[in-house]
Amino acid sequence: MYFYAARQPILDRDKNLFAYELLFRDGVENVFPDIDGDEATSRMIAGSQFNFGLDDFLGDKPGFINFTLDTLLKKYPSMLPKEQVVIEILETVQPGKRLLTECQQLKDAGYTIALDDYIHQPVWRHFYPLIDIIKIDFRETSQETIDEILVATAGFPNIKLLAEKVETIEEFQRALNMGFSYFQGYFFSKPEMLQSKALSPAQMTLAELLYETSKAEMDLAKITQIFERDVNLSYKLLRYSNSAVFKRRSEIETIKQALVVLGQVELKKFLSVLFTAQVSSEKPAELMRLAMTRARFAEGIAGLHRKTDTGKAFLTGMMSLIDAILDEPMSSVLSKLPLAKEIKDALVGEPGLLGEYLTLVKSYEQAQWQPANALIEKFGLANANVPDAYHEAVQWANEQMRALGDR
Repeated sequence: MYFYAARQPILDRDKNLFAYELLFRDGVENVFPDIDGDEATSRMIAGSQFNFGLDDFLGDKPGFINFTLDTLLKKYPSMLPKEQVVIEILETVQPGKRLLTECQQLKDAGYTIALDDYIHQPVWRHFYPLIDIIKIDFRETSQETIDEILVATAGFPNIKLLAEKVETIEEFQRALNMGFSYFQGYFFSKPEMLQSKALSPAQMTLAELLYETSKAEMDLAKITQIFERDVNLSYKLLRYSNSAVFKRRSEIETIKQALVVLGQVELKKFLSVLFTAQVSSEKPAELMRLAMTRARFAEGIAGLHRKTDTGKAFLTGMMSLIDAILDEPMSSVLSKLPLAKEIKDALVGEPGLLGEYLTLVKSYEQAQWQPANALIEKFGLANANVPDAYHEAVQWANEQMRALGDR
């Protein structure tokens, strides 16, 4: 039996990562709520115990996991460490004495409790002393209802409001002004404003190297020359190539030697990560993590499909958020970057294999299983391999962020 899960980031008021919501489906062909909620929760817990560790998906952040009344009554939350999970009570659970008893026991045990897709009813007031987070669908809930919730919870400082489905920076700002504490959605991965942002000389050098390494045949002499004219970049290359990751017997002594030792695949990764880290230094760290996850996942899909260069897939995933990083339309950004045409086509939505990889990556990260499954079938990939590639991408991105010190 295959295990499918994705994660969605939850950010705080400063756009720092607060937690993830873990999303489970019983196979990519099914879309919740066609799946029984009890079974979905049970399999999420089983998966976290036997298929992957919570640390792999969450790092040091808590994870929101959905629970039905039945799974609460069966004491399933006790199988998970209270420091790593937020018990998210599904909107289908009706408030009553049994639920109140379970919430009291969870609170006494030290768990954090959230109400998912909250539908305001006066009876919930009995639960307010036990509730830590109330999640509100920011697109489906009227302003009048939000105002009622704000008034109703005003006397309970323990309750923080979380705005779900925040997809634009304008929606984020509106929720921020209303006093919401947490925000779930991909608003942080879209440009905040349209402006022209010139790349620094160092960033342009990295962009030039990205282009040179995206060619089918690398010009080693030309790449060596580019490195040699940038002292800072040469230092980083030598330091990276001398790291313990590569387990060499002797140290690297020249730029050319470092390039040969790394090889084209590792060099592409090194350059794309370095470029994205430089230009995203003022952005939420989660944006960089998402770019890294996309890059590694796209590379993994390309490796399974074996129809194109994995390095190009990696670079496509890494560059897929460059418009949000630079706060500029993708077409404008790409006019400044000397990337291969097929990569540019994929980034602006033109037909092509790299674009289809990127679509699969985006569908998977947002738990849109039906379009993801259609592409998996089109590529002829084994269902078991795709979640493995995603999980590995998540772990790799977490490791890279730790290496960068989470910026």
